[in-house]
Amino acid sequence: MLKPPALGFGLGLRVDHYEAILADRPPVDWFEVLTENYLVPGGKPLHYLTRIRERYPLVMHGVSMSIGSTAALDREYLRQVKALAARVEPAWISDHLCWTGVAGRNTHDLLPLPYTEEALALVVDRLRHVQERLGRRILVENVSSYAPLEASRQATELLACCLEDGLIARVIST
Repeated sequence: MLKPPALGFGLGLRVDHYEAILADRPPVDWFEVLTENYLVPGGKPLHYLTRIRERYPLVMHGVSMSIGSTAALDREYLRQVKALAARVEPAWISDHLCWTGVAGRNTHDLLPLPYTEEALALVVDRLRHVQERLGRRILVENVSSYAPLEASRQATELLACCLEDGLIARVIST
């Protein structure tokens, strides 16, 4: 199993802290950025992100890749993620193992997957395609779950299968 680089102590980058980070250079080893906040080319957020990246390593964490969806992968979204990654050179890119939309609309919620053989096959295939498009491996964060489900697999088994297949570098559990 591949492991992401150990970067030390990191914090989530928030708009309210841009100026303080640049002025005070806090003793933080790296910052996590919410990918979707920086996908629009240009603008103030991207300007600050570029300046902060000059001083600190970054990691990108997304919430809209929808790896568990049965809908087609959003190629435009993946193109934007890849372009942002080329710009800020993150130590890693991560997203949640879930689905986030229906009929082309993002619900802005991390919706759970069934723990079935069919879901596993779908996730394995989609992870391969996502990583091919991005040209790099990604990290996958915990499976969303709101209630216990009857299933042929448990969430840990689902993740273990993805790890064994070499599809994800590591699972982050929060």
